[in-house]
Amino acid sequence: MDNRSVDSEETAHGRHPDARVLARVAGGDASALGELYGRHSGALFGFLYRLAGDRGTAEEILQDTLLAVWRSAATYQGRSSVSTWLFGVARRQAHNRLRGIPPPLAAEPYERADNVPGPEELAVGAERVQEALARLPLAQREVVVLAFLNDLGHQEIAEILGIPVGTVKSRLHHARATLRGVLR
Repeated sequence: MDNRSVDSEETAHGRHPDARVLARVAGGDASALGELYGRHSGALFGFLYRLAGDRGTAEEILQDTLLAVWRSAATYQGRSSVSTWLFGVARRQAHNRLRGIPPPLAAEPYERADNVPGPEELAVGAERVQEALARLPLAQREVVVLAFLNDLGHQEIAEILGIPVGTVKSRLHHARATLRGVLR
């Protein structure tokens, strides 16, 4: 065995805590799946919520993602970080669920009788952004969410989506132009 395969295996199962935990999941350790959930569910849920546009759907896709991780943990080969691998699994689950389903529109905030801004009015900016994201094609929306809301680099996004880095940059460029027009 050459050093590269030893290093790859150590990276996949020994050096990084998430890789060790994922190896335990592959071995059938349910508590290890709980550890991964605790470490990554917030970021994965945020990603899925922005793709789905609906909390309930995002929660269901997150559960589908965990089931898929449980079933496929042994396929992790250490070629990317565990986090990148998890985002890829979540993305595939989202695509399976959302194929052909347009994202729901955000609800209109109700009017307050006392003219004092409440939480709904304070969240209008966030709602406008969510509505603008919902107007993007799914391919552009997922690149924007991964880049700006999950703070991933172009290379990591390319790995998660299985596309070239140039395509990531192109989708970001077109998404920015669309968002600028919608948010004006």
